[in-house]
Amino acid sequence: MEVNCEGCAGCCIDWRALASERSDHERRGPRTPLDDAYNLVPLTRGDARDFLDAGLADALTPRLWRDESGVTVDGVELAAIDGKPVFFLGLRKPPKPVAPFDTDPRWLPTCVFLDPATLQCRIHDRPEYPTECAEYPGHNLELGSTTECERVEATFGGDRLLDDDPPDDLSGLLLGPQAVGEKVFVYPDPDDLAGVLARLLADDLTREDRARFVAAAVAGRPGTTSTDREQFAAAFADAKVADSWAGRAVAEWESLEDGGDAPRPDAAERVEDDRGAPPTPGW
Repeated sequence: MEVNCEGCAGCCIDWRALASERSDHERRGPRTPLDDAYNLVPLTRGDARDFLDAGLADALTPRLWRDESGVTVDGVELAAIDGKPVFFLGLRKPPKPVAPFDTDPRWLPTCVFLDPATLQCRIHDRPEYPTECAEYPGHNLELGSTTECERVEATFGGDRLLDDDPPDDLSGLLLGPQAVGEKVFVYPDPDDLAGVLARLLADDLTREDRARFVAAAVAGRPGTTSTDREQFAAAFADAKVADSWAGRAVAEWESLEDGGDAPRPDAAERVEDDRGAPPTPGW
């Protein structure tokens, strides 16, 4: 597997606004996500623990799905297992001033860890770098699914997927029951989410809202729908006080876009670098 990522980062940016046709490949199944994020990276339980330990819990966000046969919270019918809402845990995508595919800079939803100037990941060589990101697009190739590299090629031209053989050391796909507690998590108490769903639908989750889901992911028992309550309490306490460079940068990026500031990728030096963001090596 070999990919050409320079000037692209298509798997890290919601570039649909640049395309003539909108892709909704994440919304073709029987359950519709409540959020509108594109290419959400599903983190594993180990990933969630690594982010929590690194003080980066405020960079994470949940994804839940609608399902008429699930459980109802705040009037929303949610996908559930054993009456407990199920969710993915992914990376936040604030607006950033980016210029992928040789386009002019534009405000686009972008991975919280992507440097908008170099279009490289700031945590690529760090312990918390997600497994799914490290192996992308390996799982797509293994399953015979279209990769984001190919979508970019079809829309903007160029060569991005240079070798379509999945790597030999690819980790498990975590499909079906084996995903429960490892990639598909359950929230233990639906009543705790009263008010949270309304904020999620309004794209206005609080730090504490997101921390609840981080704690549930970390404290879930793999292969089951049970939760270690003591571990949940400890993880929740740590997650809700997380105050990382990444979380603080999100608020400023949102403020700059809302204020009508011109999209300038070099603003990352002030918004992210000056807050302690790890550097990227450049191309």
